[in-house]
Amino acid sequence: MVWSASQYLKFEDERTQPARDLLEGVPLETVGRAVDLGCGPGNSTELLLARYPDAEITGVDSDENMLAAARNRLPALTFEQADLAGWAPSQPVDLLFANAVFQWLPDHLDVMDRLMDCLNPGGVLAVQMPNNLDEPSHLLMEETLHDGPWASGFAGKSLRRRTLPDRQVYRDRLAPKARDVRTWSIVYRHPMADAAAIVAMVQSTGLRPYLAAVGKDNAEAFLDAYRARIDAAYPPQADGKRLFPFPRFFLVAQRA
Repeated sequence: MVWSASQYLKFEDERTQPARDLLEGVPLETVGRAVDLGCGPGNSTELLLARYPDAEITGVDSDENMLAAARNRLPALTFEQADLAGWAPSQPVDLLFANAVFQWLPDHLDVMDRLMDCLNPGGVLAVQMPNNLDEPSHLLMEETLHDGPWASGFAGKSLRRRTLPDRQVYRDRLAPKARDVRTWSIVYRHPMADAAAIVAMVQSTGLRPYLAAVGKDNAEAFLDAYRARIDAAYPPQADGKRLFPFPRFFLVAQRA
């Protein structure tokens, strides 16, 4: 599935705020080398550059469309295409920054464990992941998948990703290699113009596998059906906007 940088950046403020909050939790005054894992269109990489202007910063992403947008945004930096499931830096680094990428890797705990070995002593692995699979926005994707002219092809099947493990699982896994592991959660409550705006926001991320599965011929009908469910699940507030809760999980592990 090809990612759309333009669709993703329609909600740049909402997507960048968690990266800001993650970066605030990084306990490093100076950084020699940093890598933005799953850099997307470069919005999170730009934050790293602002905080560590003297660092050697590299962005890594699997999607060429996202990388093209990142290179256009930050032409002085290096961006490379790679699958994080098997990627490793060519030499140890001080900061591995991963904003909203590891949730796409089923074995991300194994990947995090391996990447801890790629840090210099005192280096930091900083991770943020959406933790919203039990929210109406994602539950209704499954409901829509099994209720429509496309449903027969998905009987007994699910496109749901596995929910994130408990935070203690992350601590226990990374603690043997870390001097400190901190985890926390934030529920962002985004005021959205209407139900269509909520759909547009998830269309570039969580909804992508569903649209790909039902195919181009059913995509518009699927979106219409899903939008109707979202309209009911997120009713207008007093000001007419829809409040869209979005839970996210944060982890900062500093290598021993």
